[in-house]
Amino acid sequence: MADQTHVLFVEDDDVIREATQLALERDGFAVTAMPDGLSGLEAFRANRPDIALLDVMVPGLDGVSLCRRIRDESTVPVIMLSARADSIDVVLGLEAGADDYVTKPFDGAVLVARIRAVLRRFGHAGGERAQESGAAVAGTLTFGDLVIDTDGMEVRRAGRPVALTPTEMRLLLEFSSAPGTVLSRDKLLERVWDYGWGGDTRVVDVHVQRLRQKIGQDRIETVRGFGYKLKA
Repeated sequence: MADQTHVLFVEDDDVIREATQLALERDGFAVTAMPDGLSGLEAFRANRPDIALLDVMVPGLDGVSLCRRIRDESTVPVIMLSARADSIDVVLGLEAGADDYVTKPFDGAVLVARIRAVLRRFGHAGGERAQESGAAVAGTLTFGDLVIDTDGMEVRRAGRPVALTPTEMRLLLEFSSAPGTVLSRDKLLERVWDYGWGGDTRVVDVHVQRLRQKIGQDRIETVRGFGYKLKA
């Protein structure tokens, strides 16, 4: 298991859990599958997986609450699974700290592609994309009281460290690579989430909200009808 990407999969439906586990294992992943949130939390603490797939409606400890517990302890990537694309399900999961979500029923190939996209993002939380978009990948970027260390992947606000998930860090690097330039939601989905296809722009909106809470509500400006920009 040490040489494989370790996936924690929490799903209460036996058929979906077993079929998805087999599909992921065929694609080379090591999978720990659990039927409820409490056992999922125990497995997370015992195994420290590389990524977690959490169904929203699992018993014991629901997927959103489990995501919050995981996020309190780790920045490991989290993908929420939901039988509905309702705004409440999606937004609650993302606000809890999830990095992405997939709606059930899902195609196994789509799920694997989404997992790999998230893992690429976490493996290169700024490096490749920052170079492509012209960000300064060496040194320090300063925007008022906000200081971004692009070498150490650290952020400080008014001298105090700001804890960002890799997705939030990559989003901030994308903004900081072109301060004052409006970036559309679709462009951010492509650059930050590695979506080569149309994605749900709510993923962007919620992550921007989370980032604002950490670096300052007025640091990222909404340009209605177009997207967002970092104030220079």
